[in-house]
Amino acid sequence: MGILSTRKNKRYSYQPRYYKGEGSPFELKHKFDDFRVTAGSNKGIKKKFNNAIEDYKYNSDRTGANRRVLLIIGVLVLVFLFIIDFDLSIFFQNR
Repeated sequence: MGILSTRKNKRYSYQPRYYKGEGSPFELKHKFDDFRVTAGSNKGIKKKFNNAIEDYKYNSDRTGANRRVLLIIGVLVLVFLFIIDFDLSIFFQNR
């Protein structure tokens, strides 16, 4: 064992008795990983960020979730401003 190397897990050749499916029954995989660009072994934060931007840019929002989130954030900001008694008249000119 080296000082800087990580320890590898042991592998056994265990075969389940009643498994009749495709692939390995022990593989943990999300069902949407085949359709996402951002899932996988992306090395580096720049690559992850670029993949996320491309995924957001080229997949259209069919449910209007982005508008809904912006509306909720706007309402919460207005409620917060009302709670702290913020005066909105500083944004308007009096003539």
